[in-house]
Amino acid sequence: MRAFLPAASAAVLLALPIAASAQDASGSKFYGGLGYSLHDYKGADPSSAQARVGARLHPNFAIEAEGGVGVNSDDSNRGGVDSKSRILRQGAVYGVGLAPVSPNADVYARIGYGATKVKTEFDAAGVTGSDKDTIKSWNYGVGGQYFFDGANGVRADYTRQDASRGRDANVWSAGYVRKF
Repeated sequence: MRAFLPAASAAVLLALPIAASAQDASGSKFYGGLGYSLHDYKGADPSSAQARVGARLHPNFAIEAEGGVGVNSDDSNRGGVDSKSRILRQGAVYGVGLAPVSPNADVYARIGYGATKVKTEFDAAGVTGSDKDTIKSWNYGVGGQYFFDGANGVRADYTRQDASRGRDANVWSAGYVRKF
């Protein structure tokens, strides 16, 4: 994850001049948002607070980056081992395809790559310990957004994280979005 986040940030920063020129030509806009996500792993369901930033390069295409930090942990029991999992941090970059359904609403699909650092504390027959794991994943999903006025709106989506080492997750997110 240490190498991934700087590379993702650099990709977004390199795309900003392209986005700025595309904004002038097509009326596209930058956007950002804050939200809440529930990460459904098999057994544990920790959640995170997320921030997203993006640039709509075309009426039907955007790039976006997201980052998050854990806000709560979740308990699980697998094979007699009690554990508590918490997301420490999470980041991803996406290409987003958008389909306007009205002047104020869009549906979208997105695909990207991300990494999530998870801390797990466990207790197996009186033996306790903890482990930190960085889960790298290819992510894809669908969602929708609705703007109440020209700039402020809400967004909800589902993202599937196809991860390394069988740590797949279903991620449900909702939040506020603002166009700039």
